[in-house]
Amino acid sequence: MLFNSLDFAIFLPIVFFLYWFVAQKNLKLQNFFIVVASYVFYGWWDWRFLSLIIFSTVVDYTVGQKLRNEKKQSKRKVLLCTSIIVNLGFLGFFKYYNFFLENFVDAFNLFGMKINANSLNIILPVGISFYTFQTLSYTIDVYRKKLKPTKDFMAFSAFVCFFPQLVAGPIERASNLLPQISKKRFFTKSLFKEGIIQIFIGLFRKIVIADTLAKYVDVVYADLSLYNSSTIFLATLFYTFQIYFDFSGYSDIAIGTAKLFGIKFKQNFNLPYFSKSLTEFWRKWHISLSSWLKDYLYISLGGNRKGIRITYRNLMITMLLGGLWHGSSWNFIIWGGIHGVVLSIEKLFKSVSKSKIIENLSFFGYPCTFIIVLFSWIFFRAEDLESSIFAVSKIFEFNLSIPSITDANVVVNSILMLCLGLLFDCYLYLKKVDLEDLGSKFTSTKIVMFCTVITIIINLFYSTSDNFIYFQF
Repeated sequence: MLFNSLDFAIFLPIVFFLYWFVAQKNLKLQNFFIVVASYVFYGWWDWRFLSLIIFSTVVDYTVGQKLRNEKKQSKRKVLLCTSIIVNLGFLGFFKYYNFFLENFVDAFNLFGMKINANSLNIILPVGISFYTFQTLSYTIDVYRKKLKPTKDFMAFSAFVCFFPQLVAGPIERASNLLPQISKKRFFTKSLFKEGIIQIFIGLFRKIVIADTLAKYVDVVYADLSLYNSSTIFLATLFYTFQIYFDFSGYSDIAIGTAKLFGIKFKQNFNLPYFSKSLTEFWRKWHISLSSWLKDYLYISLGGNRKGIRITYRNLMITMLLGGLWHGSSWNFIIWGGIHGVVLSIEKLFKSVSKSKIIENLSFFGYPCTFIIVLFSWIFFRAEDLESSIFAVSKIFEFNLSIPSITDANVVVNSILMLCLGLLFDCYLYLKKVDLEDLGSKFTSTKIVMFCTVITIIINLFYSTSDNFIYFQF
């Protein structure tokens, strides 16, 4: 079920009503209702893959219970490895089996050894990357004794499958979400207002801005060979903002929806393009993933505790695997590699340079960071490695001719809506206002007026786009 669909527009009010007016008095009933609603939400896409979520839930709940009383470190490691192998095993099979098989065959072919191996017609379960990392965070935290395992299976099930973040995040930690699910929740007007405003802003970002930009981007990237460097650059620039408004829009809707049910998620985007370094960018972009990779991968590898060379190694491993997490393609690995190299350079530069001149020139970090991020998005958007290399080589021809405009209305609408989105972000940045808190500043009358205006605009720009970009990951 999609957030930007009529199905969800009907589903959400029904669930909201039953949740607060039928299930509110009983916590277990409330959590049971969350689980049922979440399974309906996910099963709307393909009910068969509910078995994966249920199996992961049972395994990680059981591992947590076993870790509660187990004192022997060797047995604790076995339990942790069980959770990791089961979760990453499912993820690896559904997401990476064909990728690794094809590259294995290609590697042998290079040495003249032909291997016959047939790839499988595997359907990637929506959201598997997200809920896999979410359940893993629970067992790892319990293993590290940073979190007490819950005895309430229904509360744990609700933590795993809570529908607002089930498909594309944010990747919520058990330390934040489980305590909220484990205690009785009451309807609050302030959270309701914040949630409604954030949902409508998210829909605006997705339908009006991201989907409008996509119309130009999709045409150009469908066949890059037809276009000159300025056209490909413009399409890449549009994609840079398309993916931001698409994914931040999804996160806004997810966070806002959770607030309607009395639950607060962590912030997932914090104006990432207002960053003067790539390090800062990753503190603001997809925060739930970047912090997960830092806490459970980078630090587990040793972080920056074992010398500068090991730190660079850990950064590169983390970003390469972060790229691979997004998809089974060399493009994503290269994308992660670019970020890993630049992050390492920044860390080196910071360690050897403490000059005030550098500090005074830090403003130039904003355009430099944006250019690096924009360049790396080419590998994220292009269909394959060959297309990525072609796009990069074409852009670096520096052909200053006018970009190709197949549909003037699309380009004009894209520029206008992009400017509107950027002006709003500039307001948030300059006023230092968190979008998550914006609704608390609105009166009920202003909320009705705001939502009415946004609804009218959304209908004027309504797109037939099926999915959010991050659904494919």
